[in-house]
Amino acid sequence: MQTIEMNKKAIMLLEEWDPFKVGRKAYDHEIADVVAELQVLDHPTDLAKRIREIYEHSYEIWIPLENCMQIAYKLLAIKYEAKCIV
Repeated sequence: MQTIEMNKKAIMLLEEWDPFKVGRKAYDHEIADVVAELQVLDHPTDLAKRIREIYEHSYEIWIPLENCMQIAYKLLAIKYEAKCIV
Protein backbone atom coordinates (compact mmCIF):
# COMPACT_ATOMS: atom_id res chain seq x y z
CA MET A 1 0.00 0.00 0.00
CA GLN A 2 1.37 3.40 -0.90
CA THR A 3 1.32 6.50 1.25
CA ILE A 4 -1.55 7.97 -0.76
CA GLU A 5 -3.72 4.91 -0.10
CA MET A 6 -2.72 4.97 3.59
CA ASN A 7 -3.75 8.62 3.83
CA LYS A 8 -7.10 7.90 2.19
CA LYS A 9 -7.82 5.09 4.66
CA ALA A 10 -6.76 7.27 7.60
CA ILE A 11 -8.99 10.11 6.39
CA MET A 12 -11.97 7.77 6.05
CA LEU A 13 -11.41 6.47 9.58
CA LEU A 14 -11.08 9.97 11.02
CA GLU A 15 -14.18 11.15 9.17
CA GLU A 16 -16.14 8.47 11.01
CA TRP A 17 -14.73 9.55 14.38
CA ASP A 18 -16.88 12.34 15.81
CA PRO A 19 -15.53 13.04 19.32
CA PHE A 20 -17.66 16.16 19.86
CA LYS A 21 -20.85 14.98 18.10
CA VAL A 22 -20.86 17.91 15.67
CA GLY A 23 -21.12 15.95 12.44
CA ARG A 24 -18.75 14.06 10.19
CA LYS A 25 -17.67 16.94 7.97
CA ALA A 26 -16.76 19.31 10.81
CA TYR A 27 -13.18 18.15 11.24
CA ASP A 28 -11.43 18.70 7.89
CA HIS A 29 -8.63 20.83 9.36
CA GLU A 30 -8.08 18.49 12.30
CA ILE A 31 -8.04 15.43 10.04
CA ALA A 32 -5.37 16.98 7.84
CA ASP A 33 -3.24 17.74 10.89
CA VAL A 34 -3.63 14.23 12.32
CA VAL A 35 -2.75 12.60 9.00
CA ALA A 36 0.40 14.74 8.87
CA GLU A 37 1.31 13.60 12.40
CA LEU A 38 0.69 9.99 11.40
CA GLN A 39 3.54 10.31 8.89
CA VAL A 40 6.10 11.00 11.64
CA LEU A 41 4.79 9.35 14.82
CA ASP A 42 4.98 5.61 15.44
CA HIS A 43 4.06 5.26 19.10
CA PRO A 44 0.35 5.09 20.01
CA THR A 45 0.69 7.28 23.09
CA ASP A 46 2.54 10.00 21.18
CA LEU A 47 -0.04 9.96 18.41
CA ALA A 48 -2.94 9.95 20.87
CA LYS A 49 -1.53 12.98 22.68
CA ARG A 50 -1.14 14.87 19.40
CA ILE A 51 -4.68 13.93 18.35
CA ARG A 52 -6.00 15.26 21.64
CA GLU A 53 -3.98 18.48 21.29
CA ILE A 54 -5.16 19.06 17.71
CA TYR A 55 -8.86 18.55 18.43
CA GLU A 56 -8.80 20.36 21.77
CA HIS A 57 -7.03 23.34 20.22
CA SER A 58 -9.77 23.75 17.64
CA TYR A 59 -12.79 23.10 19.84
CA GLU A 60 -11.49 23.99 23.31
CA ILE A 61 -13.16 20.85 24.66
CA TRP A 62 -11.26 18.21 26.61
CA ILE A 63 -11.09 14.65 25.21
CA PRO A 64 -10.11 11.72 27.43
CA LEU A 65 -6.77 10.29 26.31
CA GLU A 66 -8.34 6.82 26.23
CA ASN A 67 -10.64 7.93 23.40
CA CYS A 68 -7.67 9.24 21.46
CA MET A 69 -5.72 6.04 22.14
CA GLN A 70 -8.43 3.97 20.46
CA ILE A 71 -8.25 6.00 17.26
CA ALA A 72 -4.44 6.15 17.43
CA TYR A 73 -4.20 2.35 17.49
CA LYS A 74 -6.49 2.11 14.47
CA LEU A 75 -4.49 4.73 12.58
CA LEU A 76 -1.20 3.02 13.36
CA ALA A 77 -2.64 -0.29 12.18
CA ILE A 78 -3.36 1.37 8.83
CA LYS A 79 0.17 2.80 8.78
CA TYR A 80 1.81 -0.52 9.62
CA GLU A 81 -0.27 -2.28 6.98
CA ALA A 82 0.84 0.32 4.43
CA LYS A 83 4.49 -0.09 5.37
CA CYS A 84 4.20 -3.90 5.51
CA ILE A 85 5.48 -3.90 9.09
CA VAL A 86 2.79 -6.24 10.40
